[in-house]
Amino acid sequence: MARELDWTDTEEIGIQLQEMFPETDPYSVRFTDLHKWVVQLPNFVGDPAKSNEGILEAIQTAWHEEYEDAKDA
Repeated sequence: MARELDWTDTEEIGIQLQEMFPETDPYSVRFTDLHKWVVQLPNFVGDPAKSNEGILEAIQTAWHEEYEDAKDA
């Protein structure tokens, strides 16, 4: 079973978002949509009210790194 994720697990969240949305440029995603997608991850247990712009930026950056790695592969 996959481990539970919270807002601080930015790298793992980025990996999972890349797997779910491989063709999506993370920097094109609005924070409202990003928040919704993170909360909907199957093993996400974080409090939806505990996110903020800084956390979403960190997730977006981690996702973008995965996105770029996938393009180079």
